[in-house]
Amino acid sequence: MKVLVTGGLGFIGSHTVVELQNKGFEVVIIDDCSNSDESVLDGIEAITGKKPAYEKLDLKEKHKVEDFFQRYQDVTGVIHFAASKAVGESVEKPLLYYENNIGTLVYILKELCKKNKASFIFSSSCTVYGQADEMPITEDAPVKVAESPYGNTKQMGEEIIADTCKVTPDLNAIALRYFNPMGAHPSGEIGELPKGVPQNLVPFITQTGIGLREELSVFGDDYPTPDGTCIRDYIYVVDLAKAHVVALERLLNGNNESNYEVFNVGTGTGSSVLEAIQSFEKVSGRKLNYKIVDRRAGDITTAYADTTKANKVLGWKAEYTLEQAMNYAWIWEQKIRD
Repeated sequence: MKVLVTGGLGFIGSHTVVELQNKGFEVVIIDDCSNSDESVLDGIEAITGKKPAYEKLDLKEKHKVEDFFQRYQDVTGVIHFAASKAVGESVEKPLLYYENNIGTLVYILKELCKKNKASFIFSSSCTVYGQADEMPITEDAPVKVAESPYGNTKQMGEEIIADTCKVTPDLNAIALRYFNPMGAHPSGEIGELPKGVPQNLVPFITQTGIGLREELSVFGDDYPTPDGTCIRDYIYVVDLAKAHVVALERLLNGNNESNYEVFNVGTGTGSSVLEAIQSFEKVSGRKLNYKIVDRRAGDITTAYADTTKANKVLGWKAEYTLEQAMNYAWIWEQKIRD
């Protein structure tokens, strides 16, 4: 069948396209290239032997979304990654985030509701839990008031999908709440390509390691954790991509228990910022230049997943360790700087 992947040239999107094509799905990508590059198409083709269909399109333009679905009437499955995702920027530009992350979601869902049968996978986030009361975090943990407009768009997005599914029995949806994606494809053909200063820890680590950044700032070493730095659940991007394919297949095969489901996607293991740095130093053989600075507003102390539900119900499990994922991130960084 034909699957639309929005944001399919981005970090997680491109790896998911690869896994979809490896499973025999026909893929069409929509991306506006605001935080990605069309050269990623060549990387996908190098890995899979097939270049996916691609449309450069701004999903905020409602008539263009309608036109796309008119032209691609055989698209009945959508994996939706396209969204702005920088927490700090969302605080400074809330309306941009609400328009881009919520408006585009609504336009796509409206088109899917016109179909006899449709499957929708939503790229959600562990940010919906805020600072959870208990670790590891299960899907039953309360969704807390968002710390940022970005986090709020993920919460609102889930609510919009759930409300739509209640009144649209032919729409089946899964929200995947994932933790901290990292790494690059083992082939070295695709990986994380942040434009400007990276918002995520791992590309900042590798860019510092290669000399592109002078110094890595570690925000606080006085948290109530074993080494004082924040703890996160770092999941390898290929493991994460495979979870999207498994979730889509669950809907297509009619194995879902309700027409809206939620799953955590992580490793189930928490690693501190300093442990991530040590991991990089081990795989690269380089000492990283980093400095402890003041805490950053909005950072939570600890977040790692309880993956029992995804393991048992989806039959999916993360396979790669932090060290393996870091090694692929480092190989990628070196390749793109050659």
